Amino acid sequence: MSSAQDPFYIVKEEIQDSIEKLQSSFHKWEDLRLDGDERAHLTKEILAGCESIQWQVVELEKTISVAARDPSWYGLTEVELEKRRRWTSTARTQVSNVKNAVVAGRDNLNASATRRELMRLPDSNQSDRSNQYIARNNDDFISSESDRQLLLIKQQDEELDELSASVERIGGVGLTIHEELLSQERILDELGTEMDSTSNRLDFVQKKVAMVMKKTSVKGQIMMIFFLIVLFIILFVLVFLT
Repeated sequence: MSSAQDPFYIVKEEIQDSIEKLQSSFHKWEDLRLDGDERAHLTKEILAGCESIQWQVVELEKTISVAARDPSWYGLTEVELEKRRRWTSTARTQVSNVKNAVVAGRDNLNASATRRELMRLPDSNQSDRSNQYIARNNDDFISSESDRQLLLIKQQDEELDELSASVERIGGVGLTIHEELLSQERILDELGTEMDSTSNRLDFVQKKVAMVMKKTSVKGQIMMIFFLIVLFIILFVLVFLT
């Protein structure tokens, strides 16, 4: 089976595209010029992408384990299986590195914000005004957080739709392969039946010829051989020269 038809390489290409998009978002996340809200939103987006890709890699590793039980049935070799295992291991490492870096950065940012809040001294003359500002900021934060959650849910739904479409394509490819194998099996069965029938007929003819040769004299055998040679020449002329 060519790599273009192998379900492994179809899913591998989609996962690789997702990893490249994830790394692009991670490079953007590393830019310290991002403000707090945008950085927080991008952090959630990256973590959600990591979870999705890790799940896909795990499912792909399961298919490799199934194929490793009987590689010859799937037309695979140990070298090819090891190559696939190395790729999934590399993909898992890439996603884990991105996830660990983002989680560490998020925790550091939260710790810094907490320290700033603890070190901030209240001003009794402006406490009422500060409370108003805090309440307004809380409302804005809740509204923006709700919008980000809706956007994240929408993105996750789109990723699930893409994953579902990929699974359906893989299922279609597997069904096509199964039907092709059944068709080839029927052809082989028919060919075996025809070969058995032809062998039986040939044995019957050989036995008849042997019986005739025993019953005829030497002269009759010579005449029969001559007749068969002439018949062969005529058939050869009819088949190849006409």
